[in-house]
Amino acid sequence: MDITPVIPEGHKVIEAYGDGGFRITGERYEGSVLLFPTRVLAWRVGAFSELTLESLAPIAEAAPAILLLGCGPSMDFVPGEIRTALRAGGTVIEHMDTGAACRTYNFLLSERRDVAAALISV
Repeated sequence: MDITPVIPEGHKVIEAYGDGGFRITGERYEGSVLLFPTRVLAWRVGAFSELTLESLAPIAEAAPAILLLGCGPSMDFVPGEIRTALRAGGTVIEHMDTGAACRTYNFLLSERRDVAAALISV
């Protein structure tokens, strides 16, 4: 039985992460990224300590139902003001290490959920 998740045509799938970047739908991205189902943006956040509400402006603008925040090699806690501001726009933020965020993003994408990811490279 094939259990490979079916990803909608034209959507961005995380194929690999590590070595300071990501391979998403056959293309290598160096550094951190903001990932939406149909597009990838470079993200100028190299460490969790650099996370600000301003750095998440493209996410706030798109207002996905779920934002997966890949915090880097280990999970960290999102400042309350960021969580509150995103929630006011209709987005729930889930924080985890970057590897877990990559796996969860692909799973939620296969379920056709309204998801985006902010991924700090590892």
